[in-house]
Amino acid sequence: MDSRKHSPAALSWVRELPRHVDVYEVGPRDGLQNELRTLSTSEKVRLINALIASGETRIEVTSFVSPKWIPQLSDADALVKQLKRPPGVIFSALVPNLKGLGRAIDAGLHEAAVFLSATETHSKKNINKTIAEAIGGAHEVALAASKAGMRVRGYLSTVWGCPYEGAVELGRVVEICRKLADAGLYQLSIGDTIGVGTPGQTSQILEALLKYFRPGQLALHLHDTRGSALANALVGLTAGITTIDASIGGLGGCPYAPGAAGNLATEDLVFMLHGLKIDTGIQLDKLVEAGEIAQELIGRRLSGKYLQAALGERERKKARRAQT
Repeated sequence: MDSRKHSPAALSWVRELPRHVDVYEVGPRDGLQNELRTLSTSEKVRLINALIASGETRIEVTSFVSPKWIPQLSDADALVKQLKRPPGVIFSALVPNLKGLGRAIDAGLHEAAVFLSATETHSKKNINKTIAEAIGGAHEVALAASKAGMRVRGYLSTVWGCPYEGAVELGRVVEICRKLADAGLYQLSIGDTIGVGTPGQTSQILEALLKYFRPGQLALHLHDTRGSALANALVGLTAGITTIDASIGGLGGCPYAPGAAGNLATEDLVFMLHGLKIDTGIQLDKLVEAGEIAQELIGRRLSGKYLQAALGERERKKARRAQT
């Protein structure tokens, strides 16, 4: 064991991390779209209200895609109209085209998100468009949304790797992102859709993109298939990224990415951020309550590690009390 004293300077990188990070909750959309059980509208409202009660302020609540493709989110219009949005909370939804955008506007949303893939095969399977067609569609939606007074966010999937094409050429990722930036998106969330990314790869991707984008223009959307999502998120923090997508309880997966496990769990992310003295505005104990609700509604044990640890500790305390 090395008993030598370590200089405080060795931890200087911690002091250079962002003071505040926005957690962008995708559980009600990305988390639920791949579940076998379809929640009722009232159940979704209950879950979203619990997320709000924990202090979450950026929540992607649904997707205005065809019910034929994602039946789990077929109640998008009814859901948004039933939600009560407190001051300071932003609801957003995924929109595939102008028709979806029109539905989102009619439902009263103030933010929309477009989505693309970094590989042709995933793009065709996911939205039945080439990358060029998808970029054109994103520009079309972003222009119409801007005229309607809506902000638009963008997702780029399969940045770290594709389930059909394997490794993705970094130059292509940069090129697509720069073309998307011309659409006026306020933020671009880059996705490790199948959870193959390593910290070294994440560093390379961000180094390439940050030559053209400010850190605030980028977000990380990480899946935890191989347990590397938190490590990749930490790399993002050291690069100045201040928005990280996460899903309550680790819910999620992509219907068009075979083998993709759930997203980075919101509770795991917040636990790490708070441990680094980074503010999120979220109460971790309330987040656990929301995770417990999600687990109850889905009807299975969720993958979030902090959630399971917290629930397990609570059960052990109950057992000890019962013995006394």
